[in-house]
Amino acid sequence: MSILTVAQLTFLEARRRKLFWIILVVGLLSLLLFALGFYFIDRELRTSAEAAIQTAVRSTMLLVGLYGVNTLGVTLGVLISVDTISGEIASGTIQTIATKPLRRWEIVVGKWVGLATMLAVFVLGMAGGMMLFVWAISGYLPSRPLEGMGMMVLEGWVFLSLSLLGGTYLPPLGNGVVVLMLYGLDFVAGWIGQIGERLSNTTAETIGLVVRFLVPGEAMWQRAAHVMEPSSLFGLTPFTIGDDPGVGMVVYALFYLAAVLGATVYLFGRRDL
Repeated sequence: MSILTVAQLTFLEARRRKLFWIILVVGLLSLLLFALGFYFIDRELRTSAEAAIQTAVRSTMLLVGLYGVNTLGVTLGVLISVDTISGEIASGTIQTIATKPLRRWEIVVGKWVGLATMLAVFVLGMAGGMMLFVWAISGYLPSRPLEGMGMMVLEGWVFLSLSLLGGTYLPPLGNGVVVLMLYGLDFVAGWIGQIGERLSNTTAETIGLVVRFLVPGEAMWQRAAHVMEPSSLFGLTPFTIGDDPGVGMVVYALFYLAAVLGATVYLFGRRDL
């Protein structure tokens, strides 16, 4: 019950932050803009393009929109957690709850559960809303949408967990900069790896693979794109020019999450409050 209590309090505290509402408003405006643009493009497609081209354009547009949601999700995950530990240590508020019978590991896990729940609700709501708009306008739905959205949530959890880990050692500003730089590195290396696969360039493939194992975030988006895009379009759009990371990479990402969370518990337990 201690973990659930901390999770609930963390969720409510994060929801009260202005930053959360700013990102939510930006997300809703982006969703509205996407729906408006998709409507006019799809209306033109119906009168001037063959069925196969219509499907390709709809799928690509949806993936572009979902990638925007994915980026917003990662940003939200980092910004709502960047000072969750280090900020409370600096202000001294953590000392009021880091007492018996509430153990330190319960604080870390509870905070992760609360923030991870908020992130999942945001990503699922935004991605689900975008798919609903596309279906209502064109009748198109991606294949395996639930699995795809799950991969997007998992990527957000990867960077959320790294942000909590950084908070045990770094100040809030430095922590945010480091984690967002890791996201940028992961993004660039992911594209380098995919293009390397396409061109059979071993060096580029190796760069992408190494970074994929160090930070398995972009790999989750690549997996999401592969499961949601029609198989007939594999290799024809920017999101699936490389190989599918596969289920094995998803399992690795889950173990990675557990390891990062375990490291966070360990470091927080040793830190002098």
